[in-house]
Amino acid sequence: MTRASDMFDRFLNTFAAWALALLWILPLAYAVWTAIHPSAYEANFDLFAPLTTENFVKAWEAAPFHRYFLNTFILVTMILAGQFFLCTLAAFAFARFEFPGRNVLFALVLLQLLVMPDILMVENYQTMRLLNLVDTIPAIALPYIASGFGIFLLRQTFMTIPKELDEAARIEGASVLGVLWKVYIPLAKPTYLAYGLVSVSHHWNNFLWPLIVTNSVETRPVTVGLSVFSAIDSGIEWSVINAATLMTSGPLLIAFLLFQRQFVQSFMRAGIK
Repeated sequence: MTRASDMFDRFLNTFAAWALALLWILPLAYAVWTAIHPSAYEANFDLFAPLTTENFVKAWEAAPFHRYFLNTFILVTMILAGQFFLCTLAAFAFARFEFPGRNVLFALVLLQLLVMPDILMVENYQTMRLLNLVDTIPAIALPYIASGFGIFLLRQTFMTIPKELDEAARIEGASVLGVLWKVYIPLAKPTYLAYGLVSVSHHWNNFLWPLIVTNSVETRPVTVGLSVFSAIDSGIEWSVINAATLMTSGPLLIAFLLFQRQFVQSFMRAGIK
């Protein structure tokens, strides 16, 4: 009876997993189908339908996606560089230094994880206006430079590194920053890679804040540019819109497929199960 019950549970789990996978893959499959076929086959799923790349060409020429991609690349690079710098220093301090109020300050950092960014949009916009940064790429990046999640993740990784390595490096004459650069950062490379993927994917797909703080083509990232492009009332086919969507989301999907093993392992090592 127990064996039959186990087999039934395994069947239900497998069935549920395949059903969820099917629900997830269907929209993506439809987007791929419409993007690589003429618009006449948007709802006509003919296996012998002709293939075409014309939809991608139309999408690329219909909006300044080259500028959107450049803006997005600058944006995510700026945010990631700032986060790596600030989070590394803060995480190293929380992991290895003893100072008054350390636990209280770390608790305040963790509280940032409980605050939704949408709550601070009005205050952030007022700050960007006072700094005269509205409609600039730095205005999109500045509210995200300090990341509580990044500090937490790196701190957890740094705390797993034996302190004996610190002492050995100090005996060799390394300074505090030298220990951080030569010991901690190299050993935390998988965590940096995983966090980098999370940060880049989040800010690549971020929509509401860039929409509020940007007004021109020169500063819009791909998500805002895609929304403006798809909202144009000019008879654009769904096949062209889906082609544009695949162009904007393709780099993230490729990056995750290439680094998915390191992505999962780094979070396991950081204690997130």
